[in-house]
Amino acid sequence: MRLSAIFTALTGLAVAGGSVYVARDYIRFDTTTTSVGAESETVSVVVASRDISFGEEINPGALTTIEWPRGALPVGVFTGYDDLIAAANMPTRRARRAITQGELILSNKVSDFGEKVTIVQTIGADHRAMAIEVDAETAVGGFVTPGDRVDIVMTTGEKKNMQAVTILQNIRVIGVDQESDEQTDQPVVARTVTVAVTPDQVQRLALAQRAGRLSLTLRSIDDTEDRALTMTRLNDLLVDEPKTPTAVDEPVRRTVIRVRRGTEVTEAVIN
Repeated sequence: MRLSAIFTALTGLAVAGGSVYVARDYIRFDTTTTSVGAESETVSVVVASRDISFGEEINPGALTTIEWPRGALPVGVFTGYDDLIAAANMPTRRARRAITQGELILSNKVSDFGEKVTIVQTIGADHRAMAIEVDAETAVGGFVTPGDRVDIVMTTGEKKNMQAVTILQNIRVIGVDQESDEQTDQPVVARTVTVAVTPDQVQRLALAQRAGRLSLTLRSIDDTEDRALTMTRLNDLLVDEPKTPTAVDEPVRRTVIRVRRGTEVTEAVIN
């Protein structure tokens, strides 16, 4: 009886010990799996730690990293500094456009190592950059800045033959004098404004500059619709206003004198 009891006790201890060992391995496996799964859900990506202006060199002081959902990574994202920061004594990358703080650094927003960055890189496909001569009156008092959208109005003729017509609508401004940073909010009285236009619009704009005076009208951010506009002539503004009907004038009293000469009678009216 004593040997049987001892054998039963030993068997129980063995089963309990095995259960604890199995449970421990299961818990360890589950924790490791959960940790690996959590790590695989996000990836470290490079973003701007401050605003980076157009043409500025890309250096570590302007960058930081954040975690980003792995399944939502955009094309061209950088996951580390190695492919973004130049080695010592090597030409750097530059910003092809203004990058705001917290914005993802993408390959299409920065140049290649040593690549020259110019305003040309801000022009869309099938567009050209063309400068327009302006002054304070024709450039909305200097409130036109890079990134704005404008309509272009041509005025021609002299005196009563003057006429105005909108030749282009919803045109993007890419430069004001030598300034091309779209983040600038400082109005300036410019002498030239550079716009992005199609080859067809380039020809129309070149003729318009020779034919008359060009003025810019600043569009609202939400106003992107082109409208059918007709030419306005000065005579259209000088149309006589219709006369207001007046009360019926009272009859004018006149003095009539009759003159009789024999059988002939004549009348003379005296006002």
